[in-house]
Amino acid sequence: MATDHMTAAHRVKTPAAESRRRREPGEVFGSGFTMFADMLLVGLLTSLACLPVVTAPAAFAAASGTLRQAAETGTQADVGGFVRRLRARTTARSVAAGLLLPLVAVAVLVDTALLRSDLPGAGLVAPALVLLTVGGAVVALRCTALPGADQLSLRAGLLRTSADPRGSVLLLAAVVLAGLLMWSTPLLLPLLPGPLAFAATVVDLRTAGPDART
Repeated sequence: MATDHMTAAHRVKTPAAESRRRREPGEVFGSGFTMFADMLLVGLLTSLACLPVVTAPAAFAAASGTLRQAAETGTQADVGGFVRRLRARTTARSVAAGLLLPLVAVAVLVDTALLRSDLPGAGLVAPALVLLTVGGAVVALRCTALPGADQLSLRAGLLRTSADPRGSVLLLAAVVLAGLLMWSTPLLLPLLPGPLAFAATVVDLRTAGPDART
């Protein structure tokens, strides 16, 4: 009888345990619903944390750290964990990086206005401007998705970008898609940080592995 009860208990527990352990080849996160819920929650929190603009690097770093822990531990993302990471990442270095964002936006607007003029070389400036902007966004996402002490390190982000060209191309596609969505439907802007942070985290985990906890 005891053996039968143990076997029955094993049969009851096995599906739940297997659902947590069994993943498709290359899959980083668990069930699709949990993954989607985590991304929505983290995306909303990231959008709110990015409102002061200068906190954007810290917000994306906190989002990546929260998603990374969810992948490593199999637990759902929570508001408290995001807030703790946001406070830890809000340093003088991250705020200084955030100050560059308005300057980049102004430079892009000025260059876009110049492209509409008849100045010589405008045809060459346009693709160079696009490549510079998109490439900078890819490197920035790489920096925010790095684990441990390397997070928000520009040098480490550049090294990871060059060492993993396939992942960088995937992030490039994510950035371009986000840009197209923002251009076609500006109302989607608050929803974009979540998928971008998710894409950066997944690419980093698949290429480097969760070698450090955040």
